[in-house]
Amino acid sequence: METWGLDWKSLHSENSKLIVLQISGYGANTTLRDRPGLGKVSEAMSGVVEITGWPDGPPVHTGFSHADSVTGLMGAFAVMAAAYRRRTDPDFDGEWIDRALFEPIYRLIEWQVITHDQLNIVPRRAGNQMAVTPAAVVNTYLSADDHWITVTSASVKAVCKIVAMLGEPVEEYDTADKQRDRSGQLDEMLRGWIRSVTREEALAALTDAAVVASKIYTMDDIVDDETYRERGDVISVDDQDFGTVRMQGVIPKLSKHPGSVWRSGPSVGEDNDFVYKKLLGMADDELGRLHADGVI
Repeated sequence: METWGLDWKSLHSENSKLIVLQISGYGANTTLRDRPGLGKVSEAMSGVVEITGWPDGPPVHTGFSHADSVTGLMGAFAVMAAAYRRRTDPDFDGEWIDRALFEPIYRLIEWQVITHDQLNIVPRRAGNQMAVTPAAVVNTYLSADDHWITVTSASVKAVCKIVAMLGEPVEEYDTADKQRDRSGQLDEMLRGWIRSVTREEALAALTDAAVVASKIYTMDDIVDDETYRERGDVISVDDQDFGTVRMQGVIPKLSKHPGSVWRSGPSVGEDNDFVYKKLLGMADDELGRLHADGVI
């Protein structure tokens, strides 16, 4: 960017009100500033991969480009915050947002730094359990008809609801210390019970007991789900190459300005005229030269 004259200092000298978001692997002020950055490396650097997986297994990456998407979202949030400041601050002198790819996920793990600092604990993999809430019942369980269910009960009161549902003495689990001492035993009892009934039977009983639980959704479940349908989260869009394509709807939902998806995605070069001519004011002959030279 510096070579092209598109770095912050150069741009700011041209327009002092400009807001620039720069995303790199390691940040612009580090010794690794010129090293290529990739999402999976950033996830590993953030700490999230180290705490994901089972205690006796390897660290596990999430199944999508976690760092890339979260960094994009936090980048957009930062730009909006700067744009608000520009509108309300008469002395606004531009803003350079220097975002390292590993930082957003690192920031999302609220407890890992303070746990290390105050308790001298290095967080480790705990499967589906929460490393910082050992008394909680948080896990996935397989039903008799081979469907997975997740159950989450993170408070003393919530765990007691599971105990009562299973017919165990609640007084043996009515404090955090008691629940911590019996967490493994309770987990196995719940696992055995869910394995003895169907998914629908388990979910019905858990719901009746006011225990928070859900089936583990597959993509088939998502497209058939009533809640997704009621929210309008799966939409159909016409595509010039593939016909009707189903995809995610607009999220988040703004009631006054809901927005819409008007296409599945542009073809290569489809927006050239809009960008080069309308946004940049490029003349037809210059645009033709770029085409002729194979630049665009």
